[in-house]
Amino acid sequence: QVQLVESGGGLVQAGGSLRLSCAASGRTFSSYAMGWFRQAPEKEREFVAAVRRSGANTFNADSADSVKGRFTISMDGTKNTVYLQMNSLQPEDTAVYYCAARGAGPTAFSVRSAAAYDYWGQGTQVTVSS
Repeated sequence: QVQLVESGGGLVQAGGSLRLSCAASGRTFSSYAMGWFRQAPEKEREFVAAVRRSGANTFNADSADSVKGRFTISMDGTKNTVYLQMNSLQPEDTAVYYCAARGAGPTAFSVRSAAAYDYWGQGTQVTVSS
């Protein structure tokens, strides 16, 4: 059974930074892609950023326009851990952030789509005060 364990959420002032971590564990788990989505109250879950495997030890990163230049995603393939470095946080970034993982090979769905992922974390709250 694959489990995703998230950490790093919290309360921060506008302009501040947070670093989210998500570790995947499970039998013979090797991710094709890991990513982050977020969901604010009364809003749909939206794509934030993702990394996908392009080789044995190489990864391709992608991010939403709303966070490009502020958020950086990275992945440690050996540890099956994905990170989200969030800088210049703004109140509109306030949401529950969910880690997701695709545990097999390439999918027909884009990594920007929640449908591409097999596993999800419990979510971690990020609150940015103005």
